[in-house]
Amino acid sequence: MSISLNAELPTQLTMTMREYLSKMKGGAKSPPGVGAGELLWSWLGSVIGIGLCGFLSSRYFESRELTLLIGSFGASAVLVYGAIKSPLAQPRNLIGGHILSGLVGVACYQMFGETIWIAAALAVSLAIVAMLATKTLHPPGGATALIAVIGGQKIHSLGFLYAFVPAGLGAAVLLAVALLVNNLSKNRKYPEYWL
Repeated sequence: MSISLNAELPTQLTMTMREYLSKMKGGAKSPPGVGAGELLWSWLGSVIGIGLCGFLSSRYFESRELTLLIGSFGASAVLVYGAIKSPLAQPRNLIGGHILSGLVGVACYQMFGETIWIAAALAVSLAIVAMLATKTLHPPGGATALIAVIGGQKIHSLGFLYAFVPAGLGAAVLLAVALLVNNLSKNRKYPEYWL
């Protein structure tokens, strides 16, 4: 009996690996491209949103040892100005995802910051779990959590304030611009929902 099981094992393993690898082929059609109007509105929203965060940061926040500009906002801009119908781009996700991930990232740094790779891994993975559990999934939130760990002394000195300034307030600025710019075009509507 054990001989036949051992003989079947390589065949089963090969079939399982084949099935597993076949999932990586894809197969669905690529989404269609966007027109010139969408390109213009996405550009306008992002240049105003990121520009406003940068201006406010340099004018009012940096002299107070704060910032209003973090790297994860670049990815948020892609979503809230370029993929406005995505569930990941909606206000609840944008604001909630950044604040929640900022809190998780700071907590992980404070508890495990002596071993950065552990703090980083826990910050991102726990931020994902927290966002999924609260229906606030916003992929840039993973970067917000990671920045709380690897952002350096300026970020670390903010402590839990980091989750609100820059993460929450900067996201609110991006949201305000998204509400104004995305609704200027008759072909665009933002948000799809609030809660």
